[in-house]
Amino acid sequence: MRPPRPPRPPSPERSAELRRRFAQEARSERPDLATLCLLVGAEADGALDEAGLDAAQVELDRLAGELPFRPGTPRAWAVALRDLLGERYGFHGVAADYQRLESSLLHEVVRRRRGLPILLSVVWLEVARRAGAPVYGVALPGHFVVGFGGESAAASGPGSAPLGERVLVDPYDGGRLLSGTDAEALVAGATGAELRASMLEPAAPLDVVARVLNNIRAWAAARPEQSAVGLWAVELALLLPAHAARLRYERAVLLVQRGEFAAGAGELEAYAEAVDEAVAEEVRGEARTARAMLN
Repeated sequence: MRPPRPPRPPSPERSAELRRRFAQEARSERPDLATLCLLVGAEADGALDEAGLDAAQVELDRLAGELPFRPGTPRAWAVALRDLLGERYGFHGVAADYQRLESSLLHEVVRRRRGLPILLSVVWLEVARRAGAPVYGVALPGHFVVGFGGESAAASGPGSAPLGERVLVDPYDGGRLLSGTDAEALVAGATGAELRASMLEPAAPLDVVARVLNNIRAWAAARPEQSAVGLWAVELALLLPAHAARLRYERAVLLVQRGEFAAGAGELEAYAEAVDEAVAEEVRGEARTARAMLN
């Protein structure tokens, strides 16, 4: 079966507006996870207009309205979300989803009820948050999951205290409740490492968005013909308040790969000014090679 084609990008004018809104939301006092993920989706998919953005938010609201009122304990919340999203509506993931760009776009995950672990977790987080659940994301290495109880990512802050029981669920597996052994197995399967307590800390919304963009960049990197996707994913990541300096180098390399030799060379030269001299000389050599391609 031929793999699905990625969606068509928006117009340059639409893209500029989306990026302005993305940067503004990312720098707000309380960045909204759903809004940021939907703006990523709109940058990927030119067919996602304002009505489509609103419809995705409305669907998350609708799903939250179907949850029981205040189920009670963290376990009760986890079971209620599993019963609603995993069992009644069939949100889950399969291996083939890793080959689809749509699996990293929130509006498509809401529509298809399929996606990568982190996007399915975003659905769980946003539905649960709207219903008032003590919920937070957990960025396990290689496999994102959701936690209930303790501190929610939205409520955590200096001086905040744990609220007791914590329950982990795996939205990719339909919301299966995870034991400590299950979480250890997920980490060991992804990295071969042992589960550490620090891996269970709540993930901030901007960290979730950065990881979503990392996944999109990895998808595009494995498909050289999709360098345009990799480029916009890098450029959105650069709009986040905190980002790795090496993203500038990645953007420069993508520009060169796409035949934008002068722009790419300029970016490489600028990056060389920000790194140590051993690395800088190598980067300047890449810049010279890129400029030679103009002849």
